[in-house]
Amino acid sequence: MTSTPNPVYSAPREWTRVHPVSPYLGSGPVVGFLALYWLTRLAPSWVVGENEEYEALDRFPFLVLAGAVVVVVGAVIAFGLLSWRRNEFRIGDDAMYHRKGILFRQHRQSRLDRIEAVDVVQPIVARIFGLAQLNVQVAGGKGSGIALQYLRLGDAEALRNEILSLAAGAKLPHTVAELSGAGEPSVGPASLRDLTTNLGAAHPATAVPAAPERDVYTVPTNRLLGSVLLSTQTASVVAAAVALIVAAVIFGSVVGEAILSFIGTSLFAMVAFVVAVGGFFWNRFNGGYKFTAATSSDGLRLRHGLLETRRQTVTPGRVQAVLVSQPLLWRRFGWYRITMNVAGYYEDQERVSTLLPVGTLDEVLTALSLVLPDVTDRDPQGSLARAVTGGGDEDGFTPSPKRARLMDPWQWRRRGVLAGEHALMIRSGRLTREIVVVPHSRTQSLGVRQGPVQRMRGLATLAVHSTPGPVHPLAKNLDTNAALHLLDQQAERARAGRGSVRG
Repeated sequence: MTSTPNPVYSAPREWTRVHPVSPYLGSGPVVGFLALYWLTRLAPSWVVGENEEYEALDRFPFLVLAGAVVVVVGAVIAFGLLSWRRNEFRIGDDAMYHRKGILFRQHRQSRLDRIEAVDVVQPIVARIFGLAQLNVQVAGGKGSGIALQYLRLGDAEALRNEILSLAAGAKLPHTVAELSGAGEPSVGPASLRDLTTNLGAAHPATAVPAAPERDVYTVPTNRLLGSVLLSTQTASVVAAAVALIVAAVIFGSVVGEAILSFIGTSLFAMVAFVVAVGGFFWNRFNGGYKFTAATSSDGLRLRHGLLETRRQTVTPGRVQAVLVSQPLLWRRFGWYRITMNVAGYYEDQERVSTLLPVGTLDEVLTALSLVLPDVTDRDPQGSLARAVTGGGDEDGFTPSPKRARLMDPWQWRRRGVLAGEHALMIRSGRLTREIVVVPHSRTQSLGVRQGPVQRMRGLATLAVHSTPGPVHPLAKNLDTNAALHLLDQQAERARAGRGSVRG
């Protein structure tokens, strides 16, 4: 029996449509409506409870609703087919192009030299069909990137590889046939074996190989699970449950009736409430599952996810600010979490902004060295490590003055700011320790602001403006004169830092 060679995927130079099933992978609302109708018609009242909206839905005749569902499904299929025919993309030597739209046509052109990050995302439904979403983030503001939903996994990886290779300045042939030499007959995938990267079933062979990578750290699953269980949110849920139990013992059935009136009297509502409460914990576990950071010639690579897998490639120099945090319950184990602002990311920040879900101090310094090499490589005395764990005016930090106690009784002793040679560090937090690191060369703008109470107390807040993301660099409740002096000095450092990067 002759085995069929594995296909070799390549990025299209001609206009190409996304996968035909793409429009229908987002038809969840139709399925949800059918499920809700089935639940309200067939389930007993103790499941759905007494609700006027459900009762109004139940009064519709079955045939009328069935006909409406047929019409809706037919409209979804027709609209999906038309939108698929108008959803095309291609890649050129200097840009990626995408056009779509039925009534309102959109034509986007993303220059490859402006690429910030390229992600291959596989939601659970797309994984079932062997599909993936390709997100290309570029500098230029919200909505300037390209999202292709959905492509075959091999097509998505081939497109990602060529985008990153072209963005790095590589000269690539326009067609796969040219790889075998001009004037020769067209060859099959087997003869291109030396020019392809085959990473197994999950990573198909591509005409442009992915740059080699080296794994730097991987988060163990048991540590990730422990970090979720010991999070501040878990402690809050447990404390609320204990408070309710104590209140129920003291006040009796009054508390139970109040809980039922708040949640609802149906199993459906209770399940919805539990799902809403558990959403945070699931997102943290799913997003951090098998979290791996690797380095390659085209940038930082992050792989993670249980049901929805995501493979991010952040090109060099795109991380604008990082936040190192340590909740109270993590201190005994020496665990920290790192989030970051990445230029080009404007949406879905929770999933794309994590650099380290949970790690030790050594892993924190390793992670920071991947995105802020100037800051960490030139820190021979380990001041960055001490800044993460210290407080007050240690290691040259400018702390909040004592008169800030009235406005900030919990954190004023912990707050401080330090302008180092290559980055500004802002420390805060008592229960959850935090330190923000902003490289001087990544500073967008600066500002000093005062509220009326701050003005009376001689205090001010220094704001360092970064790209959109979860990190908000604010040095609160500094002495006014110190804040103004730091503003002038930091503006000069930012100017010099940007000049050194351009040079």
